[in-house]
Amino acid sequence: MAKRSRVETELTVNQILDEAFKQILTIGFEAMSYTTLSAATGISRTGISHHFPRKTEFLVRLDERIGQFFIEGLDFSSIARLKQSWGALMQHPERKAVLKLFLSLSSSADDNIKTLKSLNIVRDTAVAQFAEAGGQCIEQLIGNSVLTLFNHEQATQ
Repeated sequence: MAKRSRVETELTVNQILDEAFKQILTIGFEAMSYTTLSAATGISRTGISHHFPRKTEFLVRLDERIGQFFIEGLDFSSIARLKQSWGALMQHPERKAVLKLFLSLSSSADDNIKTLKSLNIVRDTAVAQFAEAGGQCIEQLIGNSVLTLFNHEQATQ
């Protein structure tokens, strides 16, 4: 078998990452698997696991993209607009999925996951825009979101 070029390998990895990002947003990280990725990309599960031996490596590689996607749904023009856009974000299924992912990872025992920067990027953006009041706003919004998501999940069980 001929050895693949670096460019071909990079294209394959990007194809896998693009599909992983899509599945994280649509079916969620927990439901995403090597099987679902293989079915969508046509790349064997073995081929995918060659590039990503652990499922959490998708999160590490997609951290900035996920954070940027989340931030794009927020309006940092004022604290009031930030709160309003966060509320709208909670109605957007894909951005809500990202928030659930952020929150579920916050208690992870995996050291690689603990270093994810996505939620910190949101807080840092708010602090840069509104000083410490922005950080406090984000912390309050996250807390409210935890309660909302937790209460919603309990109500559906």
